[in-house]
Amino acid sequence: MMQAESDTPGGGTGGQMVKLKDLVPAATNTVNTTFIVLDKAAPSSRPHHSHPNAHAQARGGDEVTCLALVADETAAAHFLLWGGECGAFEPGDIVRLTGGIFSYHRGNALVLRAGRRGRAEKVCEFTMLFVETPNMSEIQWGRDPDDPRRMVQEAVVSPYSQVFKPLR
Repeated sequence: MMQAESDTPGGGTGGQMVKLKDLVPAATNTVNTTFIVLDKAAPSSRPHHSHPNAHAQARGGDEVTCLALVADETAAAHFLLWGGECGAFEPGDIVRLTGGIFSYHRGNALVLRAGRRGRAEKVCEFTMLFVETPNMSEIQWGRDPDDPRRMVQEAVVSPYSQVFKPLR
C-alpha cells in the first residue's frame, strides 16, 4: 500500500496520508493514516452523559469504549474505539483511518480516534512493518511560544505505552 507523506503537521487534507510519528494534537478531523492493531483492552462502559457519539452507547444508555495500541513503521499511539468499533477490530488487523482526530480525551488521555466525522476500516491483516516506540500518546505537548496555535513536544513521558506492555 503506497502512502504519500503529508506536509500538514498532524494530518493531511485532500486524502494525503500521515505517518504516526507526525501526529500533533489538534481539534480537527484531518488525520488520514494506516496502522496495525497490536493490542486491545477489554471494552469498558460508563453512564451516558449526552455524548454526541450515539453509536458509542450500549443497552441501558452506557457509553462503551475500548483502547487499542496501534503502530506503523514510524511510531505507535493509543487508538480509542467507540461502541461497535470495539468488536470490529482485533490485534493483527490493518486499519485505514480517514478524517480522524488526535486529541485529548476526557482531559488528559491523548488518543487517536475516528470521531464523529472520521472513518476506520479494516483493509488487511498481519502484513505490516511497525515499531512500538516512540508512542505519540506518551508525549507531553505544549503551546508553541512563537505561535500559540501550534503544539510542540515538551517531553517524553514514556517511550513505550504505559497502558500496554511491550510485545518483546
